[in-house]
Amino acid sequence: MGCWCTLAFILVPGATEAQNEKRCIFVCAPELKIEPTWTIESLAARPRVEADGQTTRVPRETIFELIFALDVPTTLPRIGFTFEASFTPFGTTSVHPFTGATAEELGSEIRDNGVEVEAELNLYLFRTEQTGGWVSSHFDIVDNFSPGETPRAGSVYTHKLDFEWDTAFHVFSRLREGHWLRNVEAEVSLDYLATGLPKAGDVVGGERFIDKASPWSLSFVVILPLAPLAP
Repeated sequence: MGCWCTLAFILVPGATEAQNEKRCIFVCAPELKIEPTWTIESLAARPRVEADGQTTRVPRETIFELIFALDVPTTLPRIGFTFEASFTPFGTTSVHPFTGATAEELGSEIRDNGVEVEAELNLYLFRTEQTGGWVSSHFDIVDNFSPGETPRAGSVYTHKLDFEWDTAFHVFSRLREGHWLRNVEAEVSLDYLATGLPKAGDVVGGERFIDKASPWSLSFVVILPLAPLAP
């Protein structure tokens, strides 16, 4: 609730200033985007796990997510904020996380499409003005609020510290001003999840981690503007 109230305080002044075409003060008019995302998890140092006396490595998985992102520019040089909500529309699980019911008992797959929330501080390394309109890049410090993944998790959802390096390619930057496609971007994101992952010796879902879980992932993102359509 506190996050939503904060967003409301950001959104309302920003929208009013945009309508009146006034100069923004600290935070500027936000931009809402939808971001289809393909993420490769356990990118490096895939951990070994043991189950039923058998030792295997955690597989390198590709997961599809839909992300709704609210970008909030600021008047501070090279600094911005982003608030994200994401879910996996095609995820499945064998056990319902809240009722404990199994897919076998229900006679069908259980969709695992829980929502994750992130609040990001964006530190811009360079913007499109420095690359002829083609490329921008920023480093993000992220508060990731997502399902707990360790035996020590004291709640179903836990806060995790994440670091991201995002580089966006503005592939339609040569189109005329105001064209919707001009603001479509293709982005590559390298993530390092610093906290909240299983360590060596942890038992999760019947598997004992011999090595700590891999914190690295790589995402390929298509960024589509929703509002305004031509920022």
